[in-house]
Amino acid sequence: MEYGIEDLTKEEAGYIGEKINEIVPHEADADEEEFILKVEDENGAIIGGCIAEAYEYRWSRMFLDTLWVDEGHRHQGIGSMIIREVERIAEEKGCRVVTLGTASYMARPFYEKHGYTVFTTLKKPNGYISYSLVKYLDRNAPEYMPANNNISRFRLSRGDDDDARIIRDGIDAYSKAYEPEYKRVDYNKKLVDNNGRFAAGVIADADKGAYGFISALFVEEPLRYRSLGTCLLKKAEEFAKENGASMILTNAGDWNVDFFRKNGYLLRGELKDVPKGHDCYELYKMI
Repeated sequence: MEYGIEDLTKEEAGYIGEKINEIVPHEADADEEEFILKVEDENGAIIGGCIAEAYEYRWSRMFLDTLWVDEGHRHQGIGSMIIREVERIAEEKGCRVVTLGTASYMARPFYEKHGYTVFTTLKKPNGYISYSLVKYLDRNAPEYMPANNNISRFRLSRGDDDDARIIRDGIDAYSKAYEPEYKRVDYNKKLVDNNGRFAAGVIADADKGAYGFISALFVEEPLRYRSLGTCLLKKAEEFAKENGASMILTNAGDWNVDFFRKNGYLLRGELKDVPKGHDCYELYKMI
């Protein structure tokens, strides 16, 4: 049977997410939960904070998406105070691990002092390196206390969406000095049969002049092993290359990594025992 390629609808993208969630191993019943922490000075101004998400992919994992401290208040123990509270909340929620990302111009040594270890690296076109780090909360790690610990005059509390915008703006302003702005373009496509029925779909994007990324790839179960997934994967790679990307990235688990390896993807990092009893991988392919 021949298949045509069409744009993926919003509803179909949601359907792909639901079907993938049925396949991916779970270890927590709770839905994903975002929370925001803010740090205020004596005048109530926000001088730091973080945005984190518990139960990502319904795993017992806390993902620390953003941590920011105002430049004039760094080296006073504020970052350490935030990290400790994130880990306390993670343990309270039954999370086994905390993961995060940083860059070579940011705070890798800071996180390593707190017991985090690197599990992936990626050299960027601008010459900087991005890192993914992990800390297993159920393993013994030394408690780090900064020498200049001047946090008693600051207030740490839960924040809201307005606070999150301040935190994101703070980290974006800092990053702009090092990171070029890339235009992101989406590639969300599906294969349909002769009757227009959905057969497979891919959700991907590309940062023009940098990288492509495969977020999700799904083939209806009765149609697997007919190269439909490979067809969509190649189309996404071609799209990324057309937009100036020299590399395409994706994530996989031990339940589907062989598919990507067969299509030429190589390992750039491994997160072991996440979800529990499984391993996750970050992969790349030069295009």
